[in-house]
Amino acid sequence: MNSLVYLDYAATTPVDPRVAEIMCRHLTLDGIFANPASRSHMLGWQAEQAVEGARRQVADLIGADPREIVWTSGATEADNLALTGFMRANRGRGRHLVTSAIEHKAVVDTALTLEQEGFEVTWLAPGRDGRVTPQALRDAMRADTVLVSLMAVNNELGAIHELAGLAEVVHAGGAAFHVDAAQAVGRIPLDVKALGIDLMSLSGHKAYGPKGIGALYVKRTPDFRLDALIHGGGHERGMRSGTLATHQIVGMGEAFALAAAEGEADQQHIATLRDRLLAGLADIDGVHHNTDTRVAVPNIINLAFEGVDGESLLMALREIALSTGSACNSASVEPSYVLKGIGVPRPLALASLRFSFGRFTTDADIDKALAALRHALEGLRRTTT
Repeated sequence: MNSLVYLDYAATTPVDPRVAEIMCRHLTLDGIFANPASRSHMLGWQAEQAVEGARRQVADLIGADPREIVWTSGATEADNLALTGFMRANRGRGRHLVTSAIEHKAVVDTALTLEQEGFEVTWLAPGRDGRVTPQALRDAMRADTVLVSLMAVNNELGAIHELAGLAEVVHAGGAAFHVDAAQAVGRIPLDVKALGIDLMSLSGHKAYGPKGIGALYVKRTPDFRLDALIHGGGHERGMRSGTLATHQIVGMGEAFALAAAEGEADQQHIATLRDRLLAGLADIDGVHHNTDTRVAVPNIINLAFEGVDGESLLMALREIALSTGSACNSASVEPSYVLKGIGVPRPLALASLRFSFGRFTTDADIDKALAALRHALEGLRRTTT
């Protein structure tokens, strides 16, 4: 048993044992292991049936038709396919993309690459709460805007976008709306039809499923087109070729089914953990909230600890698994671009930690983290005074 207290669920969640169990049934000779594209024998049919069952589980969670789910290797690939595939396929209608400056790197770096291809990108500045307002989006729309990409839940702040209001602005401007929902599954209600979402990126490992699997929801209408980025075999309606990883797909399907059944209870449990953490920090001086908890999911909270360096604090918390920002930025000593993007002063941005909780976090975990944090802050602040 690992002695570390794991408070980095936003980086990845552990696979739920129920998910791991069903995955194991799709790996070995005595299970459903065949290639889902092998339609010449019963084993292939069984694998295809398993894949299609998982496709329905994912679709059901977001109110989609199973035919609108395209399997990918993760939300990063889904983001790439959504932005690059859509912009290339629709360049005859326009070359303008709108996104925000604090999106996940999978969107930011893809948009930067599209700029190098000759597309134009407008980078919206979010408010201090980490959200883009419908009015700010309306001001950025142009006659040649073809796509808007904004995340449902920010991975460093937990900020929740008002998707329905943003979608109205997007569609009034004649564009399509892409949403990165990697951090949203099981945390907020997701209904693509009710919210007006045209493309949605999903991840398995952010929702107690396996790594290496994700999906892109693609609205199924005759005039909605994406250019494929991966070719060879015409899998997934020609949008994403490659042999399907049956065991990972059924794992993601089961994880999404559990999120549908247990997500609300999970969030209630997690909200009590967040409140317990904040109550335990209430009497410590110099704690600043980068997350506006009024408009954020309860499982992510970003805090700055005045007078200390975040990396030093992280090193002092040897028994607590935390992050100073996005996992994709963990090798950098620069302050988080997300925190800079919402106006957090550089010293506080460098003194910030992201706490993220999950299904398996306990009250005892929070109490242990609080004790370790208090001890580390006292030691670090003593050496700097």
